Amino acid sequence: MKIGIIGGSGLYEMEGLHRIEEQRLDTPFGSPSDAFVSGVLHDREVVFLPRHGKGHRLLPSEIPYLANIWAMKQLGVTHLISVSAVGSLKEEIQPGQLVFPDQFIDRTYLRPSTFFGRGVIAHIQFGDPVCPVLLPQLGEAARALDIGHHQGGTYICMEGPAFSTRAESQMYRSWGGAVIGMTNLQEAKLAREAEMCFATIALATDYDCWHETEEEVTIEAILQVMAQNIASSKRLLGDVVGRLHEEPACGCRHALRDGLLTPPAAIPDKIKDELKPIIGHYLTPSP
Repeated sequence: MKIGIIGGSGLYEMEGLHRIEEQRLDTPFGSPSDAFVSGVLHDREVVFLPRHGKGHRLLPSEIPYLANIWAMKQLGVTHLISVSAVGSLKEEIQPGQLVFPDQFIDRTYLRPSTFFGRGVIAHIQFGDPVCPVLLPQLGEAARALDIGHHQGGTYICMEGPAFSTRAESQMYRSWGGAVIGMTNLQEAKLAREAEMCFATIALATDYDCWHETEEEVTIEAILQVMAQNIASSKRLLGDVVGRLHEEPACGCRHALRDGLLTPPAAIPDKIKDELKPIIGHYLTPSP
Protein backbone atom coordinates (compact mmCIF):
# COMPACT_ATOMS: atom_id res chain seq x y z
CA MET A 1 0.00 0.00 0.00
CA LYS A 2 1.28 3.44 -0.98
CA ILE A 3 -0.79 6.56 -0.47
CA GLY A 4 -0.74 9.56 -2.79
CA ILE A 5 -2.06 12.97 -1.74
CA ILE A 6 -2.72 15.79 -4.20
CA GLY A 7 -3.38 19.22 -2.76
CA GLY A 8 -1.64 22.33 -1.53
CA SER A 9 2.11 22.51 -1.14
CA GLY A 10 1.84 22.72 2.66
CA LEU A 11 0.14 19.38 3.18
CA TYR A 12 3.36 17.42 3.49
CA GLU A 13 4.37 19.50 6.51
CA MET A 14 2.64 16.97 8.72
CA GLU A 15 3.56 15.94 12.23
CA GLY A 16 5.17 12.51 12.25
CA LEU A 17 6.22 12.50 8.59
CA HIS A 18 9.84 11.42 8.29
CA ARG A 19 12.39 10.17 5.74
CA ILE A 20 11.30 13.02 3.50
CA GLU A 21 12.64 13.04 -0.06
CA GLU A 22 11.92 15.14 -3.14
CA GLN A 23 11.80 13.67 -6.64
CA ARG A 24 11.08 15.05 -10.11
CA LEU A 25 9.69 12.79 -12.83
CA ASP A 26 9.27 13.06 -16.58
CA THR A 27 6.29 11.36 -18.17
CA PRO A 28 5.04 10.66 -21.70
CA PHE A 29 2.48 13.39 -20.99
CA GLY A 30 4.94 16.08 -20.00
CA SER A 31 6.11 17.25 -16.60
CA PRO A 32 3.88 16.94 -13.53
CA SER A 33 2.79 20.03 -11.61
CA ASP A 34 5.93 20.00 -9.46
CA ALA A 35 8.34 17.73 -7.63
CA PHE A 36 6.88 14.85 -5.61
CA VAL A 37 7.59 14.82 -1.90
CA SER A 38 7.64 11.36 -0.35
CA GLY A 39 7.96 10.24 3.24
CA VAL A 40 6.82 7.72 5.82
CA LEU A 41 3.83 8.28 8.09
CA HIS A 42 2.53 5.60 10.47
CA ASP A 43 4.95 3.15 8.83
CA ARG A 44 3.34 3.72 5.43
CA GLU A 45 4.79 5.36 2.36
CA VAL A 46 3.11 8.61 1.41
CA VAL A 47 3.64 10.74 -1.72
CA PHE A 48 2.55 14.38 -1.96
CA LEU A 49 2.10 16.61 -5.01
CA PRO A 50 1.12 20.29 -5.04
CA ARG A 51 -1.59 20.35 -7.69
CA HIS A 52 -1.06 23.94 -8.81
CA GLY A 53 2.72 23.83 -8.36
CA LYS A 54 4.57 25.48 -5.51
CA GLY A 55 3.64 29.13 -5.42
CA HIS A 56 0.24 28.32 -7.00
CA ARG A 57 1.37 28.84 -10.61
CA LEU A 58 -1.08 26.73 -12.63
CA LEU A 59 -4.70 27.52 -13.47
CA PRO A 60 -7.13 24.61 -13.01
CA SER A 61 -7.23 24.19 -16.80
CA GLU A 62 -3.42 24.21 -17.00
CA ILE A 63 -2.83 21.44 -14.48
CA PRO A 64 -1.10 18.47 -16.20
CA TYR A 65 -3.60 15.90 -14.94
CA LEU A 66 -2.34 13.07 -17.15
CA ALA A 67 1.27 13.60 -16.08
CA ASN A 68 0.32 13.88 -12.40
CA ILE A 69 -1.66 10.64 -12.25
CA TRP A 70 0.72 8.71 -14.52
CA ALA A 71 3.60 9.69 -12.25
CA MET A 72 1.65 8.67 -9.13
CA LYS A 73 1.09 5.27 -10.71
CA GLN A 74 4.74 4.99 -11.73
CA LEU A 75 5.70 5.70 -8.11
CA GLY A 76 3.58 2.77 -6.97
CA VAL A 77 0.66 4.69 -5.46
CA THR A 78 -2.36 2.46 -4.76
CA HIS A 79 -4.62 4.91 -2.90
CA LEU A 80 -5.04 8.52 -4.02
CA ILE A 81 -6.62 11.23 -1.86
CA SER A 82 -7.36 14.59 -3.46
CA VAL A 83 -7.66 17.66 -1.23
CA SER A 84 -9.19 20.79 -2.70
CA ALA A 85 -11.06 23.99 -1.89
CA VAL A 86 -14.71 24.15 -2.94
CA GLY A 87 -17.71 26.41 -2.72
CA SER A 88 -20.76 25.17 -0.83
CA LEU A 89 -24.04 24.76 -2.72
CA LYS A 90 -26.05 23.77 0.35
CA GLU A 91 -27.02 25.79 3.41
CA GLU A 92 -26.00 22.99 5.76
CA ILE A 93 -22.46 22.78 4.34
CA GLN A 94 -20.89 25.68 6.17
CA PRO A 95 -17.58 27.33 5.25
CA GLY A 96 -14.84 25.66 7.26
CA GLN A 97 -16.40 22.19 7.10
CA LEU A 98 -15.13 19.20 5.12
CA VAL A 99 -17.11 17.25 2.53
CA PHE A 100 -16.38 13.77 1.21
CA PRO A 101 -18.21 13.68 -2.16
CA ASP A 102 -19.37 10.41 -3.67
CA GLN A 103 -20.50 11.75 -7.07
CA PHE A 104 -19.30 14.17 -9.75
CA ILE A 105 -20.82 16.23 -12.55
CA ASP A 106 -18.40 17.32 -15.27
CA ARG A 107 -18.73 20.89 -16.53
CA THR A 108 -15.19 21.12 -17.97
CA TYR A 109 -14.40 21.29 -21.67
CA LEU A 110 -10.71 22.19 -22.12
CA ARG A 111 -8.99 19.21 -20.48
CA PRO A 112 -8.02 15.67 -21.42
CA SER A 113 -9.71 13.17 -19.09
CA THR A 114 -8.37 9.84 -20.31
CA PHE A 115 -5.10 8.05 -20.95
CA PHE A 116 -6.68 6.22 -23.87
CA GLY A 117 -7.12 6.85 -27.57
CA ARG A 118 -4.29 6.96 -30.13
CA GLY A 119 -4.70 3.28 -30.92
CA VAL A 120 -6.05 1.80 -27.69
CA ILE A 121 -9.61 1.88 -26.40
CA ALA A 122 -10.80 1.36 -22.83
CA HIS A 123 -14.11 2.08 -21.12
CA ILE A 124 -14.08 2.16 -17.32
CA GLN A 125 -17.11 1.80 -15.07
CA PHE A 126 -17.63 5.18 -13.43
CA GLY A 127 -21.13 5.00 -12.00
CA ASP A 128 -19.63 5.16 -8.52
CA PRO A 129 -16.55 7.35 -9.05
CA VAL A 130 -15.20 7.21 -5.49
CA CYS A 131 -13.71 4.13 -3.83
CA PRO A 132 -16.45 2.53 -1.66
CA VAL A 133 -13.86 1.42 0.89
CA LEU A 134 -11.72 4.54 1.10
CA LEU A 135 -14.68 6.95 1.28
CA PRO A 136 -16.20 5.71 4.57
CA GLN A 137 -12.78 5.63 6.18
CA LEU A 138 -12.56 9.40 5.70
CA GLY A 139 -15.82 9.74 7.58
CA GLU A 140 -14.63 7.42 10.34
CA ALA A 141 -11.48 9.48 10.79
CA ALA A 142 -13.41 12.77 10.84
CA ARG A 143 -15.80 11.46 13.49
CA ALA A 144 -12.93 10.15 15.60
CA LEU A 145 -11.26 13.56 15.47
CA ASP A 146 -14.53 15.51 15.94
CA ILE A 147 -14.03 17.38 12.65
CA GLY A 148 -17.14 18.95 11.15
CA HIS A 149 -17.90 17.12 7.91
CA HIS A 150 -20.53 15.84 5.48
CA GLN A 151 -20.46 12.32 4.08
CA GLY A 152 -21.41 12.06 0.42
CA GLY A 153 -22.74 14.62 -2.03
CA THR A 154 -22.17 15.69 -5.62
CA TYR A 155 -19.08 17.68 -6.63
CA ILE A 156 -19.73 19.97 -9.62
CA CYS A 157 -16.45 20.37 -11.51
CA MET A 158 -16.44 23.60 -13.53
CA GLU A 159 -13.81 24.88 -15.94
CA GLY A 160 -12.91 28.18 -14.29
CA PRO A 161 -10.89 30.19 -13.59
CA ALA A 162 -13.79 32.62 -13.08
CA PHE A 163 -16.32 31.65 -10.44
CA SER A 164 -19.97 30.95 -11.29
CA THR A 165 -22.58 33.49 -12.24
CA ARG A 166 -25.53 33.61 -9.85
CA ALA A 167 -27.70 31.92 -12.49
CA GLU A 168 -25.17 29.08 -12.86
CA SER A 169 -24.86 28.70 -9.10
CA GLN A 170 -28.64 28.39 -8.73
CA MET A 171 -28.73 25.91 -11.62
CA TYR A 172 -26.12 23.70 -9.94
CA ARG A 173 -28.16 23.79 -6.74
CA SER A 174 -31.23 22.69 -8.68
CA TRP A 175 -29.20 19.74 -9.97
CA GLY A 176 -28.59 18.63 -6.41
CA GLY A 177 -24.95 19.73 -6.27
CA ALA A 178 -23.35 19.81 -2.84
CA VAL A 179 -20.09 21.59 -3.64
CA ILE A 180 -18.43 23.21 -6.63
CA GLY A 181 -14.74 23.13 -7.54
CA MET A 182 -12.40 23.18 -10.53
CA THR A 183 -10.05 20.20 -10.28
CA ASN A 184 -11.24 16.84 -8.96
CA LEU A 185 -13.18 15.32 -11.84
CA GLN A 186 -10.14 14.66 -14.02
CA GLU A 187 -8.22 13.27 -11.06
CA ALA A 188 -11.08 10.90 -10.25
CA LYS A 189 -11.40 9.61 -13.84
CA LEU A 190 -7.69 9.16 -14.38
CA ALA A 191 -7.22 7.49 -11.00
CA ARG A 192 -9.91 4.97 -11.94
CA GLU A 193 -8.19 4.29 -15.28
CA ALA A 194 -4.93 3.85 -13.38
CA GLU A 195 -6.69 1.39 -11.05
CA MET A 196 -6.15 3.42 -7.89
CA CYS A 197 -8.56 3.75 -5.00
CA PHE A 198 -9.65 7.41 -5.03
CA ALA A 199 -11.47 9.82 -2.71
CA THR A 200 -11.78 13.57 -2.27
CA ILE A 201 -11.49 15.76 0.80
CA ALA A 202 -13.33 18.92 -0.22
CA LEU A 203 -12.68 21.98 1.95
CA ALA A 204 -15.71 24.29 1.92
CA THR A 205 -14.50 27.88 1.87
CA ASP A 206 -17.61 29.89 0.92
CA TYR A 207 -21.23 29.75 -0.29
CA ASP A 208 -20.33 30.41 -3.94
CA CYS A 209 -22.59 33.31 -5.02
CA TRP A 210 -26.08 31.79 -4.60
CA HIS A 211 -26.48 32.67 -0.91
CA GLU A 212 -28.59 35.83 -0.69
CA THR A 213 -27.42 36.75 2.83
CA GLU A 214 -23.74 36.30 2.05
CA GLU A 215 -21.43 38.65 0.18
CA GLU A 216 -20.09 37.49 -3.16
CA VAL A 217 -17.07 35.26 -2.76
CA THR A 218 -13.67 36.96 -2.68
CA ILE A 219 -10.19 35.47 -2.90
CA GLU A 220 -9.32 37.02 0.46
CA ALA A 221 -12.25 35.32 2.18
CA ILE A 222 -11.43 31.98 0.56
CA LEU A 223 -7.80 32.14 1.66
CA GLN A 224 -8.83 33.00 5.22
CA VAL A 225 -11.11 29.99 5.53
CA MET A 226 -8.59 27.79 3.72
CA ALA A 227 -6.02 28.59 6.37
CA GLN A 228 -8.48 27.36 8.98
CA ASN A 229 -9.17 24.19 6.99
CA ILE A 230 -5.54 23.20 6.46
CA ALA A 231 -5.02 22.15 10.07
CA SER A 232 -8.16 19.97 9.98
CA SER A 233 -7.17 18.32 6.72
CA LYS A 234 -3.68 17.53 8.03
CA ARG A 235 -5.13 15.94 11.17
CA LEU A 236 -7.58 13.96 9.06
CA LEU A 237 -4.94 12.74 6.61
CA GLY A 238 -2.67 11.66 9.44
CA ASP A 239 -5.46 9.57 10.94
CA VAL A 240 -6.61 8.11 7.61
CA VAL A 241 -3.11 7.01 6.63
CA GLY A 242 -2.92 5.03 9.84
CA ARG A 243 -6.34 3.38 9.53
CA LEU A 244 -6.45 2.37 5.84
CA HIS A 245 -7.16 -1.31 5.28
CA GLU A 246 -4.41 -3.33 3.65
CA GLU A 247 -6.70 -5.26 1.30
CA PRO A 248 -9.65 -3.15 0.17
CA ALA A 249 -12.68 -5.14 -0.95
CA CYS A 250 -13.37 -2.94 -3.98
CA GLY A 251 -13.08 -3.13 -7.75
CA CYS A 252 -10.93 -0.01 -8.16
CA ARG A 253 -7.71 -2.00 -8.40
CA HIS A 254 -9.09 -4.03 -11.35
CA ALA A 255 -11.01 -1.28 -13.16
CA LEU A 256 -9.52 -2.12 -16.57
CA ARG A 257 -9.89 -5.88 -16.34
CA ASP A 258 -13.08 -5.88 -18.43
CA GLY A 259 -12.72 -2.40 -19.88
CA LEU A 260 -9.62 -2.67 -22.06
CA LEU A 261 -11.11 -3.50 -25.47
CA THR A 262 -8.17 -3.30 -27.89
CA PRO A 263 -6.30 -6.62 -28.23
CA PRO A 264 -2.66 -6.28 -27.11
CA ALA A 265 -1.39 -7.22 -30.58
CA ALA A 266 -3.28 -4.27 -32.07
CA ILE A 267 -1.93 -1.63 -29.68
CA PRO A 268 0.94 0.40 -31.20
CA ASP A 269 4.27 -0.33 -29.52
CA LYS A 270 4.79 3.35 -28.72
CA ILE A 271 1.50 3.50 -26.84
CA LYS A 272 2.27 0.24 -25.04
CA ASP A 273 5.48 1.79 -23.80
CA GLU A 274 3.84 5.07 -22.79
CA LEU A 275 1.03 3.35 -20.90
CA LYS A 276 3.11 0.56 -19.37
CA PRO A 277 2.42 1.65 -15.76
CA ILE A 278 -1.31 1.70 -16.55
CA ILE A 279 -1.87 -1.36 -18.77
CA GLY A 280 1.43 -3.25 -18.73
CA HIS A 281 0.11 -6.06 -16.53
CA TYR A 282 -2.69 -6.71 -19.04
CA LEU A 283 -0.25 -7.02 -21.96
CA THR A 284 1.84 -9.83 -20.48
CA PRO A 285 0.41 -13.29 -21.26
CA SER A 286 -0.55 -15.30 -18.20
CA PRO A 287 1.74 -18.32 -17.53
